[in-house]
Amino acid sequence: MKLSVKLPVKLPARTAVALAALVVATACAPQTSDNSSSGKDEKTGTLRVWLFQEVNNGPKEKVVDAAVSTFKKAHKDTKVTIEYIPVETRAQRMKAAFNDPKSAPDVIEYGNTDTAGYVKDGGLADVTEEFTGWSEAKDTDPTAKQSVTVDGRIYGAPFFVGVRALYYRTDILKDLGLEAPKTQAELISTAKKIRAAEPDLYGLVVGGAYTYGAMPFIWSQGGEIAQGKGGSYAATIDSAAAQKGIKTYTSLFGADNCPAAKCAGMTGNDTVTAFSSGKAGMAIGGDFSHAAIEAGKIKGKYAVVPLPGVKPGSVAPAFAGGNNIGVLKSTSHRTLAVGLMEQLAGKKTQSELFDAMGFLPTYTDVRDEVAKKQPFVAPFVKTLASGAKFVPASAAWSQIDASLVLPTMFQEVISGKKDVPAASKDAAKKMNDAFSSVG
Repeated sequence: MKLSVKLPVKLPARTAVALAALVVATACAPQTSDNSSSGKDEKTGTLRVWLFQEVNNGPKEKVVDAAVSTFKKAHKDTKVTIEYIPVETRAQRMKAAFNDPKSAPDVIEYGNTDTAGYVKDGGLADVTEEFTGWSEAKDTDPTAKQSVTVDGRIYGAPFFVGVRALYYRTDILKDLGLEAPKTQAELISTAKKIRAAEPDLYGLVVGGAYTYGAMPFIWSQGGEIAQGKGGSYAATIDSAAAQKGIKTYTSLFGADNCPAAKCAGMTGNDTVTAFSSGKAGMAIGGDFSHAAIEAGKIKGKYAVVPLPGVKPGSVAPAFAGGNNIGVLKSTSHRTLAVGLMEQLAGKKTQSELFDAMGFLPTYTDVRDEVAKKQPFVAPFVKTLASGAKFVPASAAWSQIDASLVLPTMFQEVISGKKDVPAASKDAAKKMNDAFSSVG
């Protein structure tokens, strides 16, 4: 099975999570019991929640606090503690939580790429019955629902969907007599022109640890990360097309755009921070980056367009991401935890998160409403409709992601330690070892 799905151009905003459907199709995960492994379902006590830390976390905290307040009013003897954890450390934190139920949270936010792996590890509770009986769930985008589904069972509630596009400084491009790039060749030349004219700025800020910012360059060249093979996957990151994309992306790390010494270790959040603080002419950011950029130094001085592809007028395929809210199987407060999951992932909270953070809702009716009132959504919707892609729908992806296989590959090339063929071949071997380990 191939890793990509071409979204019909006519599809509206509600298709924002079409790629998430792939999470389910080939997941080799065992079914788990409806009951938590603790065997308890206490109706009072303290619920521990882990959510992801954003670049600008204040707006998210405000929305979450309001949702928790509403929940607590309906559950007088229940306390809720929220901890915001860095996305980059989630693998280690979740592994520890799965291995030590006593210190584990009850409710978690998790990336849709992690669903199959967490289910295979026995970490997530099966909430099929509760989700099916939840009145708001009927308006969930069917493909968003697939992002929490493994082997026909449901392991959470979709929280938001997201995709990345090209943010650029309108004032800088105007001063230099430049237009928003329409091809990747123009993107690179524009980045270098900005850097040459403004040596204190990155042209296009990029990160060696920014996997989802790099993938569009690979996909736009016709490359793939991996392909289905014999019920599993085989890495294709070392194919000729993929190598061409790797070369294009890594060519952006240099004194003429984004110096390797500063940019090789950057994550996606780091690049957004650089752009929002006025240190870059362009950046690849998500709809979910909008609030942080609005709160930065360049408010009113930027615009967004789809990241250009190789051919004029084309769009580089973007990673179709998003997060979910789930209940850990080890919770001793299952009913309360499911109730809090529904409160956090409910329509009211998702609508408020869009207003506060720019997170696209997973409900078709709510997404249609917010798209009408906020024009900034348009380039992200266009990006999705042009043909977004997903990562391998395998439990191995969590292992590959946590092991930093792709960032290591990029950084080896950027540093000059290895050339693209050698680095991509090594990455492919590591990926295939992971695919083999999960069957």
